[in-house]
Amino acid sequence: MKAAKMLLLAALAAGLSGWQAPARAESTIPIIVKDTTSQYWQIVLAGARKAGQELGIRVPELGAQSESDINGQVTALENAVSEHPAAIVIAPTQYAALGPPITAAAKDVKIIGIDSGADTKAFTSFLTTDNVKGGEMAGEALAAAIKAKTGKDSGDVALITALPGVGSLDQRAEGFKRALAKHPGLKLVASRIADGQATTGLNIMSDLLTANPHLVGVFASNLYMIQGASQALAEAGKADKVALVGFDSDKNLINFLKTGVIYALVVQDPYRMGHEGVEIALKASKGEQVPKLIDTGVTVITKSNLDTPRSQELLNPKLH
Repeated sequence: MKAAKMLLLAALAAGLSGWQAPARAESTIPIIVKDTTSQYWQIVLAGARKAGQELGIRVPELGAQSESDINGQVTALENAVSEHPAAIVIAPTQYAALGPPITAAAKDVKIIGIDSGADTKAFTSFLTTDNVKGGEMAGEALAAAIKAKTGKDSGDVALITALPGVGSLDQRAEGFKRALAKHPGLKLVASRIADGQATTGLNIMSDLLTANPHLVGVFASNLYMIQGASQALAEAGKADKVALVGFDSDKNLINFLKTGVIYALVVQDPYRMGHEGVEIALKASKGEQVPKLIDTGVTVITKSNLDTPRSQELLNPKLH
């Protein structure tokens, strides 16, 4: 009996000694964006793709098809973790909702955050625009635009935000209000929050123009909102009376900038976020020390500096 027991224990020990944890895919770093269909996120993905080519690693491109699809992004994160990659790069779509999933994921793999924050302390590194600063720059640009149109930096202004509870957008609104405080003649008469769709931005802008006859300026704080707001302003034929400043860019917005419908675009560096995010992720996966926070920069582009090399580099990055 004793001999049989010893044989059983030996067999179990031999079996356990042969067990191994699932292999980690050391050459794979997925990147998860907010919206795989958006021009902005396509630029982020292009930067990540280029980094993968340079470093000789796989960079699966993941994400939902709408910035409002929080569950879709959480699912993408969980699926990515299940593949045991070297690290993961993610742009959280919503501050509160993505906090717990990222905290849980970071127990198994290094997580690098880009663009927007989340309610977590689990990021190994975080690459982002200084969105408060960007909002302040937008506010100063709007004040300058209003003064150029009316001769004074005073009057009623409005803010259009794409979605509630998004860290980067909340910070831009904060910075914008700080800038307005430096121009006491400017009064924020409306702060509208949309559902992430450009058509909603268009409708909000149309409503603002109708409901506020003394409106002299509007700040639309992300790509979809400035797309809708600029279209509404152009259709209303009020670009000579209402100054418009937006965040991010695309070809149509650049045309509106050239024709004066938009006074300024506050532009980030999404290519750098994607490219450097993957680089940092690979270093972190190897146990190297990486910066906890990286400011990827922000630039105000107007008609006057549109053709400078830096502006063109930011507005027309290579996507392939």
